[in-house]
Amino acid sequence: MLLALSNEGRVNGERGDRQCEFNPSLSPRPHSVSILEFGAVGDGKTLNTIAFQNAIFYLKSFSDKGGAQLYVPPGTWLTESFNLTSHLTLFLEKGAVIIGSQDPSQWDVVEPLPSYGRGLEVPGGRYQSLINGYMLHDVVITGNNGTIDGMGFTWWESFRSHSLNYSRPHLVELVASNDVVVSNLTFLNAPAYSIHPVYCSNVRIHNISIFAPPESPYTVGIVPDSSDHVCIEECTIATGYDAIALKSGWDEYGIAYGRPTENVHIRRVHLQASYGSSLAFGSDMSGGISNVVVEHVILDNSKGGIEFRTVRGRGGYMKEIIISDVEMKNINTAIVATAYCGSHPDDKFDPNALPTLDHFIFQDIIGTNITIAGSFAGLQESPFTNICLSNITLSVNYASSTTWNCSNVSGVSDSVIPKPCPDLDSPSKYSSSCFSMLSMKGKTAVSGMVSMK
Repeated sequence: MLLALSNEGRVNGERGDRQCEFNPSLSPRPHSVSILEFGAVGDGKTLNTIAFQNAIFYLKSFSDKGGAQLYVPPGTWLTESFNLTSHLTLFLEKGAVIIGSQDPSQWDVVEPLPSYGRGLEVPGGRYQSLINGYMLHDVVITGNNGTIDGMGFTWWESFRSHSLNYSRPHLVELVASNDVVVSNLTFLNAPAYSIHPVYCSNVRIHNISIFAPPESPYTVGIVPDSSDHVCIEECTIATGYDAIALKSGWDEYGIAYGRPTENVHIRRVHLQASYGSSLAFGSDMSGGISNVVVEHVILDNSKGGIEFRTVRGRGGYMKEIIISDVEMKNINTAIVATAYCGSHPDDKFDPNALPTLDHFIFQDIIGTNITIAGSFAGLQESPFTNICLSNITLSVNYASSTTWNCSNVSGVSDSVIPKPCPDLDSPSKYSSSCFSMLSMKGKTAVSGMVSMK
């Protein structure tokens, strides 16, 4: 179904930063069954794991016949983890709510991801996510604004009390899968992440609402992880930690696995992150993050607006990233890039594995009620380079004692209020690099950038 998109993305790699421009039409599946046909009961009390497993096992037989749809009607459908299959559409009708069991003993434990080497929160394995896919092709998770609710309260309390036996599960995790669509759904109360595509290609996440309470610890909305050709658009996300976070592995494990997150397009999203950042990169980025375009976004009521995180020993790179047409309000720090954030999975990391941050463009950004305009802290041995700021106006509030903090960073700025630190107003040799990058990505350079060339 998405093969043409997949091929075009791979052949014309330079188009990957406009992934959202390629909007595939999803043809109806020729076969459809209801979860009711497999004995499921939508009373919110009956455990329906066997019904979901049996239904998907049955629908697997249609994979070579155009695929099939599993229809979930209105009701509250309690379940443990279940796995999807290729050429499948999981469709949640309006009023349909899939809820996850709150009993950890009912959740399977799986091996850590190879690019992480261990569970993120607890050494060893991790609880399997509520809805899973592994090495799948052509998978659609959609509906008429149905809901997937992780019922994360028990998990959050276990995290706070340090009583987790394994790392928390996610709501949806697709591993090593291609041609994935997630759309027209609401995700609530994830134990950890809501949507986690890892080692995936050609992923489209569209018209999604995600919510977790501000006090929910380290809950994250969408996490593209060592994945390529990703589109995220028309989404509204409010979480306890990060709304959208791009990642690519942890220290020596991510370096060895060596799969970057690249060719990502994020547009027309509204993001809120109570104790993290609306839009985050890293800190787990050892496989690299590159060729990312973010445009037409609203970020509000968050500790951080846009944040790049890394640390000595992480290795990897973040480069060729353009962020434009951003409206911020009620943000503590608008733009952050730091090489002093993140822990290590073990003591085997190489302290000489220095991360690289290079070629970032921030343009056409407006902010109100901002406490700190920007904070950039690179390593002396590996400073952040080619940071380009243009047409940015940030209205800082009365609580601000300093507007910019900079160390080990270099770049250029034009039409930026408040005036950035001298490190970001370097000689014009950087301006040609900024302009070239904009032209290469097909962006129209603002007049300020043209004047600096």
